[in-house]
Amino acid sequence: MSEEGFVKAASLSELEEDTPLRVELGGVPVSLVRTQGEVFAVNDICSHANVSLSEGEVEDCTIECWLHGSRFDLRTGKPSGLPATRPVPVYPVKIEGDDVLVSVTQES
Repeated sequence: MSEEGFVKAASLSELEEDTPLRVELGGVPVSLVRTQGEVFAVNDICSHANVSLSEGEVEDCTIECWLHGSRFDLRTGKPSGLPATRPVPVYPVKIEGDDVLVSVTQES
């Protein structure tokens, strides 16, 4: 572990634009998304159903749960529509060279 709990989650070169990548960090499932020039990290499990968000589509800085269609804002984790009513955790991301560092010990 590095400072403030940041660990390498992936390389920037592994992340395709608007294509989520599921990683596991310290037992926490995380969906990494590179979109609009930024990289975001959110908990990979939908707050409505036990479904992997990384299997959903990314659009306008949101990620969609493929099962029921709820969308979550990648910046805040808040759902933008039903059936989800609770946000998913969002984790801080740092880019160092080609390394994407995420801290799952801090939620933002």
